[in-house]
This record gives sequence, structure tokens and C-alpha cells, in this order.
Amino acid sequence: MDTLTIGLAQIAPVWLHRAETLSKVLEQVRNAAGAGCQLIAFGEAFLPGYPFWIERTNGATFNSPIQKEIHAHYMDQAVQIEAGHLDALCGAAKDFSMTVVLGCIERPRDRGGHSLYASLVYIDANGMIQSVHRKLMPTYEERLTWSPGDGHGLRVHKLGAFTVGALNCWENWMPLARTALYGQGEDLHVALWPGSVHNTQDNTRFVAMESRSYVASVSGLMRAGDFPHDTPHLSSILENSGDMLANGGSCIAGPDGNWVVEPVVGEEKLIVATIDHKRVREERQNFDPSGHYSRPDVTQLKINRRRQSTVFFDD
Repeated sequence: MDTLTIGLAQIAPVWLHRAETLSKVLEQVRNAAGAGCQLIAFGEAFLPGYPFWIERTNGATFNSPIQKEIHAHYMDQAVQIEAGHLDALCGAAKDFSMTVVLGCIERPRDRGGHSLYASLVYIDANGMIQSVHRKLMPTYEERLTWSPGDGHGLRVHKLGAFTVGALNCWENWMPLARTALYGQGEDLHVALWPGSVHNTQDNTRFVAMESRSYVASVSGLMRAGDFPHDTPHLSSILENSGDMLANGGSCIAGPDGNWVVEPVVGEEKLIVATIDHKRVREERQNFDPSGHYSRPDVTQLKINRRRQSTVFFDD
């Protein structure tokens, strides 16, 4: 079948509460199944939330007790896949035959278990985690809490007629990261954002036109009233915040760059659309960046997909 129904969950997390936010994720998976979706995606760092505190609490202050306290709390609520934190989600994906693309904060044991990564997890319809992509370069103040990732997760996955790939936030502006996915046959690109229509309204259509693919940008949502009352240093965070910290902007562009779903701003909802692979094949007739319009004899890209580590053991 050429068609695929996809859902973009533009919702707010229960900020820095992993279990409660995971409950919202599972609820949206059920809702997407009821809407006939075969894929559902969530924004960058959705589980357990984006680090909104940094720019609002003098995050660059060295050796700050406030920054240490919030970071330690963030670490406590992060996702450790090896500990089974995503097992319930994998079970739901299997139960509903649903592919899930989830943005989360990962605390991986293979990097010592005490550093955080903005990771993108791809769970297939059999409930299996097929790839975990750690954001290559945290953006600006994100570097004060997230660590740089690696190329291990620069992978694509077959889903019906489509080949699905995904990147986090400003990775979608990185030409070589996009090219790594294009070269593997990607024709449905999922772009994860914390919530910023000023990014999605331009980047989504640009990447769609460049790649002649569908591009689905999924954003989070965060309003001042969405912060739980037990948030560490909540008064300091809200003192320097407006009513809307992340305004969404989730949208879908077709392979000709035209809107399938225009950006949705300030609204918490599951956005559902059905896309047709035939449109990809039609638009590739005149331009295919990794196929007939490429020149591999002139330009090539080399990707290191080895998972980074400080130690490698020969036992």
C-alpha cells in the first residue's frame, strides 16, 4: 500500500516527571491507534522534558548549587533504556501495531551512566527498539546539560512503502546529517522539535523540497501553567518566563514543499494525516539528491556509525 497514516502528538509533558509523562505518551499511542495511525511521533526531549530552566536561572554560572540541583533532578528523571524505562511503551507499540518515534533524555550506561543525551528512539510495530540516535550537537545553552552524541543512530527504517528517518531540532539544519539519511533512501523525514514555529515554518518546507520527501515536524508544547508545582526552583523559572515557552508549530510538508498540514500553534492535540508514497515517486522524476541528480564521482560523504565510548574491551 502506498498510503500511511501518521500522528504528531503536540502535547506538553508532565515536566521532569518520567512516569507521569510516559503515561501521557501511552495515552497518545492509544488515541493514535483509534485514529487509524500506523506511526506516532513526539517532540525533542519530550520524555521527561526540555531544559527550559537553563536560560531562565543563569545556567552558565560555574559551580552553581541551583544548576547542580536541577541537573541532578533531571538525571534522576531521565530515560535509561537498559533499566526498562521504555518497556511499557514497547509493549503498547506491539499491542497496537504502532511505530513510535520518541524524543527523550537518555542516561546511557554505555557512557558511564552519569551523562545525558537528547536521544531519538525508533520503536517498530513489533515493539522492538530499532535505533537510538543521540543528538550530534546540542544547541547553545543545551550544552550545559546535554552531551554531544554520535553517528550510531543515523539510520533509516522501512515502514510500508516508506523509508523513515529522523533528526533532532537543529540537526535538521545540518546538511551532512540530512545527507546521511537521504543516501539510505529516506522519503519520510521526521523532524523533532521542542516547540518553535519560527523553526518549523521554514525548515519543514525547505527539507521537503531539498529531499523530495514528506517531512513531518513534531513539536512539544509548554505553557507556564504546565509546570508541576513541585518543580525545583519553579518561582525562578517562571519569573523569567512568559505564558508560552514552547508554542508547538507541528506540521507536515509534501515532497513538492507544499503544506499537507500547516503549522499548528499553541494548541494541544494529536495531528493526523494520511500521506501517499506516489507523490514521492512523482517528485523524484525531476530531482533525486542521492540518485540520478547526484555525482558520487565528485562528492561523497563518509559516516562513522560506531557507538562512541571511552573504553573498548577485548575479553
